[in-house]
Amino acid sequence: MVLKTKSQDHLKRWLTGLAALPVLIGCVVAGGLPFTSLVALATLASLWEFYRIVVPPGAPVFKQPVIFVGFAAGLGLILCAHAGRPEAIGVVLGLNVGISGFLSLRRFVSDRMVLECAARQVQGVCYIPLSLSLLILIRSAADGVTWIFLLCAIIFAGDTAALYAGTLWGRHRLSPTISPGKTIEGSVAGLAAGLAVGLVAKALFLTEWSWPACILFSVTVGVAGQVGDLFESALKRASNVKDSGTLLPGHGGVLDRIDALLFAAPVAFGLRMYIL
Repeated sequence: MVLKTKSQDHLKRWLTGLAALPVLIGCVVAGGLPFTSLVALATLASLWEFYRIVVPPGAPVFKQPVIFVGFAAGLGLILCAHAGRPEAIGVVLGLNVGISGFLSLRRFVSDRMVLECAARQVQGVCYIPLSLSLLILIRSAADGVTWIFLLCAIIFAGDTAALYAGTLWGRHRLSPTISPGKTIEGSVAGLAAGLAVGLVAKALFLTEWSWPACILFSVTVGVAGQVGDLFESALKRASNVKDSGTLLPGHGGVLDRIDALLFAAPVAFGLRMYIL
């Protein structure tokens, strides 16, 4: 019965992934508004799931004004990136902190939990839309399509290899306190798969890259992705939540699907813009 359930979960995982893949490819290739719209939808869904996880019990998400400000700030960051105004991103982040602080002070007398909600809101804005806005900036740069596909391919290949290698051969727990199901063997397999994707991409599409640059990008993105996966697992474990949501059958929520990408995107952006 357990094996049948696991097989069904894996089937759902693959069907969901294959159904979403054409949408992802189409939006990345199109760029502009389609890609921004996809990122904005992922931002709103992930923020909703994040706040449901971390907002303290007894403080409903939609009864907290600071949470509404967080959604607005998230969309503001995405729009700044879409407009090609990265310098405005810092302004939006600053305004979000200031407005959230003002609203928290006004409600503090009647709601002592509002400060924790404000802190979680700021964390969520930095964690999700700030990272995702960097994907838009990468896409709008030279060879942006190739970079986005490479980044996603490394992350998705690493996730898949880690899952199945860990299931088949995993013996040593990577971080049992945070995620008992993750293993060192799976982690190594995930990094190896990401590196293989990077090496193939260098040979076929990125011939101007040096081999050391390709290895640096593939490994650092892969490591960042695994840290992002563990970070979201820690958030869920702290709140006794199994999945961030149920929107994606076989994957859980949107945040479950993009958790690795949220940590990998800033690394990829930094390497793309300032090193490689």
